[in-house]
Amino acid sequence: MALRRKKSKGSPRRQTENPHRINNHIKAPKVRLVGDNVDVDIYDLKTALAKAEELGVDLVEISPKADPPVCKVMDYKKFLYEQKKREKALKQKASKVVVKEIRFGPNTDDHDYEFKKKNAEKFIKDGAKLKAYVFFKGRSIVFKDKGEILLLRLATDLEEIAKVEQMPKLEGKRMIMMLAPSAKKK
Repeated sequence: MALRRKKSKGSPRRQTENPHRINNHIKAPKVRLVGDNVDVDIYDLKTALAKAEELGVDLVEISPKADPPVCKVMDYKKFLYEQKKREKALKQKASKVVVKEIRFGPNTDDHDYEFKKKNAEKFIKDGAKLKAYVFFKGRSIVFKDKGEILLLRLATDLEEIAKVEQMPKLEGKRMIMMLAPSAKKK
């Protein structure tokens, strides 16, 4: 006896359900009707559906937990389109955090320090966060205190335009400090 596989019905794509109940999916017997070209009042469901059909739009349940539920007459597809458009605009306006890195050695000279400090100022004025770190190669790990002094010096030099988010902390062969632009800009 051979086993037969049962064929699945329906499309393989996942069906997404509407976030609102519309037209015949509304279950309440009476609804409060709102919207354009409609008298705001409580109607039985059949009358509300007839009014929506008369206007050529959908009846959408906006507030299902109200007593009676609030339904609005509107073009549902247009409403969803406008909602997606608004969400997309909000995502574009959201700022992305940029993190720039500056690397020092434990024995960085003054000229190199000044050069890197100037770059750090530019990054912070552009609105980026700054990850300053001292990288210890080989046996230079014995100069941990020099690295910490270097990072704290950078923090004090940039205190007018930046605030320290994370104090110098040793992680493996790196001592890391995070700086962010301060709220008060001059």
